[in-house]
Amino acid sequence: MTPLEIKKVNKRLNAKTLAFIALMGALGNILFMISSYIAPIIPGDALDLSHIPTFIAAIYGGPLTGFITGLLVGILPGIQFGPLSPHGSWVALWALPLGKSLTGLTMGLLCRVVRVDERGYKSILTVPLILLSYIPECIFTIVYFVVLLPCLIGSGGMIILMSVLPKAWVEIIFMSFFIAALRGNNGFNSFIQNFVATYKSKSS
Repeated sequence: MTPLEIKKVNKRLNAKTLAFIALMGALGNILFMISSYIAPIIPGDALDLSHIPTFIAAIYGGPLTGFITGLLVGILPGIQFGPLSPHGSWVALWALPLGKSLTGLTMGLLCRVVRVDERGYKSILTVPLILLSYIPECIFTIVYFVVLLPCLIGSGGMIILMSVLPKAWVEIIFMSFFIAALRGNNGFNSFIQNFVATYKSKSS
C-alpha cells in the first residue's frame, strides 16, 4: 500500500473505533438507566448492569478501548450515586468512571495476555477473565469507601461498603455468564467485528 492509502485506512480505523467506543458508552449509560429504574434496591442504590458494554469493548477492542469505554459508562452512575444520591457526593463524579475504566483496561489486558481469541472455549474462558478483571475496581471501591470518602467528606465507611461489594460481585458474576453466552453467538461476533476486526488485526 502507498503512504496515502495507509493514511486513509488509518482514518477509517480511527473513525470506526471512536464510533464503537461511543456506541458502547451510550449503551452502558442506557443499561444503567433501565436497570436502575426497573430494579431499585434502596433509595440511592440500584442494580447496575452498565459494565456489559465495558467488557464487550475490552474483549473486542483491547485495553485502551475498554479503558475509554469504562470512563464513558461511569458518567451516569457517577451522577446517580453522587449528587443525586442521599448518601453521595461530588467524589463519585470522578471516582465511579475511574473505577469502571480500571475494569475495562484490565479486561483488555487480560484478553491480550491470554490471547483468548486464539484459544478454544472462548466462552468458557470469558467467565474467569471477567471475574479477575473486576479485582482492581473492587480494590479501588474499598479505598473509595474506607479512605477517600471519610477523608474528603466525612462519610462512607465499612457499613456502606459491606452493602455495595456483595451486590457488585453478584452483578459481575451475572454479567460474566451473559457475555460468555454472547461470545458463543456467531451473529453477535459478526456484528461487533464490523467495528473492530480491522482495528484488532492492525494492533496485533
